[in-house]
Amino acid sequence: MTFDLEYNSGRPLMIIPEYGRHIQKLVDHCVALETKEERDKMAKAIVDVMGNLQPHLRDVPDFKHKLWDQLYIMADFKLDVESPYPQPSKEELREKPEGLAYPKSASRYRYYGNNIQTMIDVALSWEEGEKKEALVYTIANHMKKCYLNWNKDTVDDKVIFKHLFDLSDGKIDLRETTEPLSESKNLLRKRNSQGQNNSKSNYKKQHNNQHKNRKR
Repeated sequence: MTFDLEYNSGRPLMIIPEYGRHIQKLVDHCVALETKEERDKMAKAIVDVMGNLQPHLRDVPDFKHKLWDQLYIMADFKLDVESPYPQPSKEELREKPEGLAYPKSASRYRYYGNNIQTMIDVALSWEEGEKKEALVYTIANHMKKCYLNWNKDTVDDKVIFKHLFDLSDGKIDLRETTEPLSESKNLLRKRNSQGQNNSKSNYKKQHNNQHKNRKR
């Protein structure tokens, strides 16, 4: 008795392996059908089976559209059927996506985070006055706190003012100001107190959960 064994190395390449070889064979058979009526009927049946094999896609917008596009792709765009959606083209799929611009961020001083540049841009858009001045000093104090989170020691206000000057392209200049920022020890105390409060709240949650479990 002899067996004709098939090995993957000798089989045709599967275009979308996620659906398995049986679906690919059904698609190939559908392409080879002579009448369009038969192809239409079988194509709809294949799409239904593909949907059952990928239930997680049901929450994706245009779920059916995606399945029909995949059917055309597996048929190497040689399938002539009536589809509820336009047939995609090879050229469309081969197009390279447009390059994404790098996000504008405080790349020179990464320890301030990406949002600091947005805050500075907002401050620059405000008219001169007390509100803008208050916002600028709020930003500077936030920068100082971020710096301390990174350096965990201390920092001179002049360093923060220099960095703020650089990040604002020279449009916010506090380098000659005599008004100091919040003291480092106060900013560090706030950070430590926040950490302690979080740890206390987590402890209370764990204690309450243990108490509930004991009652059960």
